[in-house]
Amino acid sequence: MNESKELKLRLKNKWEFVCKGVNGQTKWREVADNLIVNVGLQDLLAKYLKGSSYTAAWYVGIKEAGTAVAADTMASHSSWVENADYTESVRQTLTLGTATTADPSSVDNSSNKATFSINDTATIAGAFMVTDDTKSGTSGTLYGVVDFGSTRSVISGDTLEITVTLTSGN
Repeated sequence: MNESKELKLRLKNKWEFVCKGVNGQTKWREVADNLIVNVGLQDLLAKYLKGSSYTAAWYVGIKEAGTAVAADTMASHSSWVENADYTESVRQTLTLGTATTADPSSVDNSSNKATFSINDTATIAGAFMVTDDTKSGTSGTLYGVVDFGSTRSVISGDTLEITVTLTSGN
């Protein structure tokens, strides 16, 4: 008898945010899980399993308000707003290390955190992962968005360090 076993692939993305003041002291820390949006899931299947054009470059942006929904894209995300109150001219590159081989398998950017130098008083509500580095841009493929439980404050001179851990498993 041929018995089939159903395998379920689970994807999880954990984000850690550390806000440091001008003196280097940690002001606050936030850890939250990411919503993988519909276009992100479609992109994952099309590029990895179907073999369409692959984009290795991913970027991290920060958001100042609102809540993500599964239907969000970079061109249409009316429920949240990007924050651009940082000195860097572009969104920060997501540079991932080596993926682990265990189940679950994971990869992160802990050796090269996405770092934003804040240049204004602002509210941070989360972040997102996208294939376009254009600050406040609306193009590129949105993979996922992370929302805080409640907003956090930053001021000019603060540094926001973001670690992204992408995990998959059965």
